[in-house]
Amino acid sequence: MKELKLRYYGDPVLREVCDPIDTFDDELREFAESMIETMRREQGIGLAAPQVGVTSRIIVALQMKDTDDVDAPALALINPRVVSKSSETWVFEEGCLSIPGVSAPVVRSREVEIEYEDLDGETKRITDDFIFGRILLHEIDHLDGVLFVDYLSSAQRSLVKSRLKKISHAKHLF
Repeated sequence: MKELKLRYYGDPVLREVCDPIDTFDDELREFAESMIETMRREQGIGLAAPQVGVTSRIIVALQMKDTDDVDAPALALINPRVVSKSSETWVFEEGCLSIPGVSAPVVRSREVEIEYEDLDGETKRITDDFIFGRILLHEIDHLDGVLFVDYLSSAQRSLVKSRLKKISHAKHLF
């Protein structure tokens, strides 16, 4: 498997809108496995292709049942899209492998329905109202160039501004 390198806040690839995937082959499966390996190596619970410098619509995520379920199986989702989101919301502390050392409470929908293709190109759906759904929303945002810090209020953003600036300026050191 190819070793993938994380991209960090300030890297323009994190702000790009990713292209759909239309070829389901061994190369895609290998890339998905490399993403899962990278996510686990970095002790993450989700990872999107732009976080490793690829602008394709693929994410991987742990299918967590609760917040301590770090041994949950990983799932690769190709061309994921949000079908529906509940109006009920919940706040939870989020972080990101591409923004190390920064976390903040983020408001997201409680229940989500996601449609995606598996590694064979078969269309599937997931409905979740807890941590797995939240991870999927976070990772799908990455595919559209959106980062969790974009949801922060100006007051919250001012609290992490200096850290974001340091990450952006030091990204070449990682």
